[in-house]
Amino acid sequence: MNYLVISDIHGDIEGARLIESAFQHHHIDAILCLGDILYHGPRNDLPEHYAPKEVIALFEPYRSRITAVRGNCDAEVDQMVLDFPLLSDSASFYLGPRKVFMTHGHIYSPDHLPPLKEGDVFLSGHTHIPVAKQNNGIFFLNPGSASIPKENHPRSYGLLNEDGFTIFRYDHTPYRSIHF
Repeated sequence: MNYLVISDIHGDIEGARLIESAFQHHHIDAILCLGDILYHGPRNDLPEHYAPKEVIALFEPYRSRITAVRGNCDAEVDQMVLDFPLLSDSASFYLGPRKVFMTHGHIYSPDHLPPLKEGDVFLSGHTHIPVAKQNNGIFFLNPGSASIPKENHPRSYGLLNEDGFTIFRYDHTPYRSIHF
């Protein structure tokens, strides 16, 4: 399985189009969405291409392939307009022998982990900073942001499969990666 990992779109249609392009470019099986889909939040400037209604429409064809968790900028009103579950703070599944724990990053974080064992994966967004590293046997993965990257990182997304995790720039070139 190839999973497209996205986070922190914040209603930006250009960020959402990047996801649509990545889905087709990489022949994706499913999408893992780490939250903050529609609203930009009080700490972020309004994205240049803020168009949440267009973002909703763009996600519609993929709704049966999306597993999403709630970000700190997502609310019940967002769930009313999105046709896939969004309000859970976390989700987990197995990728081969590895447990993958996905969350936005504002409740659980690298500094406040759920129960994980060596070889497991902690998948989060929230910081808008791409990460692909291992610490104390746990893999820490963050796809960065498709719309509001921080600390001079490019717009980015991730690709997760049993071999590892690769972060890609907006032009689909690899940016960072880690192998399992």
